[in-house]
This record gives sequence, structure tokens and C-alpha cells, in this order.
Amino acid sequence: MSDKLPAYQTIKRHVLSRIQDGTWREGDAIPTEEALAREFGVSRMTVNRAIRELSDEQIVERVQGSGTFVAQQKYRATLVEIRNIADEIAARGHRHRSELQLLERTRATESLARRFGIRADDPLFHSVVVHLENELPIQVEDRHVNPQVAPDYLSQDFTNQTPNAYLMRVAPLQGVSFEIEACTPPASVGELLQMRSGEPCLVLHRQTHSRGQVASVASLWHPASRYRFAGSF
Repeated sequence: MSDKLPAYQTIKRHVLSRIQDGTWREGDAIPTEEALAREFGVSRMTVNRAIRELSDEQIVERVQGSGTFVAQQKYRATLVEIRNIADEIAARGHRHRSELQLLERTRATESLARRFGIRADDPLFHSVVVHLENELPIQVEDRHVNPQVAPDYLSQDFTNQTPNAYLMRVAPLQGVSFEIEACTPPASVGELLQMRSGEPCLVLHRQTHSRGQVASVASLWHPASRYRFAGSF
């Protein structure tokens, strides 16, 4: 398999690097799609995809008839609040404790590489944490993190702070996508959650974005008999 990034990803990274190093500041016009197509030797359609994704991520703003400009950086609200599970448990008047099962440097599988927009075998950080409420396990957090967004991730003590709390501090949230499913957990997850064989889990699969990149990809496993999702807007 080729280790080259797709052309549109290369252009996205080029635009992001110019914004992040201060070459292009908020309100500045970036080169036209025609100019970028000539610079990179690609079709305008390829450039258009890169700029469209950056616009969707609120990194740039496209103004019809005027061009494309570096957007004012904003937080984006979502229908599901990104809450620290420790705060969630404390709000119920209960005690939170976490157990770190795994904290490692790993390599992106092809599936993870597609989700992060990186090459297969590029480095990622990986953590597995069990969260307990009044000493009863209610969540297994299996998370992969982009080292470019959180380079000090492996040096954190995730028994004293949650990965969510750390990432929200160092990687300001720009966007999130998620899905929830009910399924039977792998045996390793079921054991960590002290579940009976065949008992279903509710799983929140969540992908967060920061600084124009995918910051983390997490699967949050909860025993269906002990947990429910709720919200309002």
C-alpha cells in the first residue's frame, strides 16, 4: 500500500500549516482554488474537496464572489454535551475513581488512519481506562489520540484526571461526530465491566476535532443495565 496521503489531504495540511504558523491570519484571504491546483499539480475538483472540508470544519470561510478567508476560530455546539464522566458522577453525589489499564504508543491501522486522515502505520497514542462509580465499573474508555494535537498525552496520570478533562484543556474542541449502538461487548470489556455473559452494552463511538484535525477517536462502553444516555436541547 502506498504511504502517500491523498492529494486533497496534502492540500488541507498545507493550508492548516500556513494558518497555524501565522502566515495566514484570521480574515486573510488564502490562494484561489485555481492557484492551489497549479501549485500542487492537481485538478480544481481535488482542491475544492480540501477547501470544502476546511470550510465544514470552520477553519476557513468561503464568501461567494470574494474568495476564501481564514475563519475566526470558534467552538461548535453539539446536541450531545461532551462531559467529563468524573463531573457527571460527582453531579449525582457519587464518588468517581478510574483504573488505567493501558497507555501506549501504537501505529495506526488502515481503519484508524482513514478516521484520523493520516497514513497507515503513523504513530498514535492509545489508552484504556475503566471508570467506576461508587466502586462499580460503569464505563470502559478505549481511546486513540493524535500526537500532533496532544503530544504530552503519554506523560499524564489518568488516575488523577480523565483523558477527557486533559484533552478539553489542551485541544480546544471544534467539532464532534458520534454514534450510539447496543451490542455484546468483547470478553475483555465485559470482564472489566464485571458483566454477565451475553449482557449487552451501550457503546458511544465518538470522534472529536481540534485545530482542524481529528484529535481523538474513542469507544465508550457502558453496561446497558447500569447506564443510560439523556439530554435536551
